[in-house]
Amino acid sequence: MSGEYSPVHVAEKRNQWQKGNIQGDILSLKANPNPRTLIMTDETTTPPAPQTVNIQIGLGAQYIKDFSFESPNAPLIFNDLQTQPDMKLDVNVLSRGLGGGAYESVLKIKLESTLVGKTAFIAELSYAGVFTLPELQEEQIKLFLLVEAPRLLFPFARSIIANAVREGGFPSISLQPIDFMSLYAAQRDQVGTMATQGMA
Repeated sequence: MSGEYSPVHVAEKRNQWQKGNIQGDILSLKANPNPRTLIMTDETTTPPAPQTVNIQIGLGAQYIKDFSFESPNAPLIFNDLQTQPDMKLDVNVLSRGLGGGAYESVLKIKLESTLVGKTAFIAELSYAGVFTLPELQEEQIKLFLLVEAPRLLFPFARSIIANAVREGGFPSISLQPIDFMSLYAAQRDQVGTMATQGMA
């Protein structure tokens, strides 16, 4: 996987702005007492009892890789804030190997809002993290980088977007957690194997 991106593309979601929340799929995440050490659980159901192996994952830097916010119709668009907006959410997860057991996972989020047929705002964020993994099978590495890693990065990305929307003059929003496992499984079922593309 070194030097290649493995994308998981999530189909766009259209949601109504209801009480400041964009409704999505909710997936719980176990808390870890050591915030810099992640625990990945590999459960093998071998009758008569399942076996559980804890794998320690190192979390290095977290950072904004790219970010933009635009409101092309401001300030006149603020006259329509009482109108129910149409929200479009698009999510991508990219990953690549950095060498030495380190990997970069990038969560890309694009949120677009329209009011009465006009663009209210467009927020685009690429938020990344560097993770150090022990020797694992390729499928386990993919599973972590495209499911667990973005799930850990999501709360930080959500906060960045929420702050930008508020500072842009619009009502507060809250993106609900996304079920990355279901999205990963759906993509895998569609194409058989995860597609790869070269680095940009």
